[in-house]
Amino acid sequence: MKIGFIGGGRLAFALANGFISAGLAKPDEITASCHPSDTTSADAFKGLGATAFFENKPVVERSEVVIVSVKPDVVVPALREIKDLPASKNKLFISVAMGVSTTTIEKTLPSEARVIRVMPNTPALVKEGAAALSRGSRATVDDAQLTAKLFRAVGTCDEVPEYQMDAVTALSGSGPAYVYMLIESLADGGVRCGLPRDLALRLAAQTTLGAAAMLRTGGHPAAMKDNVTSPGGSTAEGTYHLEQNGFRSAVIGAVMAATNRCKVVNQQLNN
Repeated sequence: MKIGFIGGGRLAFALANGFISAGLAKPDEITASCHPSDTTSADAFKGLGATAFFENKPVVERSEVVIVSVKPDVVVPALREIKDLPASKNKLFISVAMGVSTTTIEKTLPSEARVIRVMPNTPALVKEGAAALSRGSRATVDDAQLTAKLFRAVGTCDEVPEYQMDAVTALSGSGPAYVYMLIESLADGGVRCGLPRDLALRLAAQTTLGAAAMLRTGGHPAAMKDNVTSPGGSTAEGTYHLEQNGFRSAVIGAVMAATNRCKVVNQQLNN
């Protein structure tokens, strides 16, 4: 499959590497455009065996699927450059830009183009991403299935209606930052109780990784928490302290606050 990237940053490189590893594309079937000053990204794509340009038009002309991987405020100007290309018609464009609606992208492209919006997250860089996709008005079921297949090469991918994208962004898009804060806090607690910092951080990170892996086997997190909690034990005392200090409501509030901020940003980007 011939895949192009408008924008050749870290996420684009991670996706390209994942597609190649999964056998979804050969290195010579991948094309990326990079900013003229970003020779590092261009060299990284060339190191994969892919082709890199410093303009967007060849990417569209050489690709069957085009992934738009630029900053949100650059999406519309970048797509205007290639709107009038014959190659832009009847093509699938997948945008991973936060907050830019499928309607805005469709208005910028030829009427025959199909658009899907994806919200990935940074763990895609290590093939542990969590993504969600939404179809534009002309995207087909086959387009959605292809997009999900691509992004499952670097993690998970689920389809949602577009009105849920703000919540997705706030949960899985911003979520890694919340988890890093949790890991850092766990490690700080270990240090306060006498553990060396490097050991505390390793234990905190592996504990988080292990707990997430156990959830993947099935079961509810509340039940798994209860399995760790002995009557009158240290875990019961620790979880009681978290409840006293509003741990759950703080995390829920963070997702709600991030969702509301996404709504504001979306209005600015799509007006």
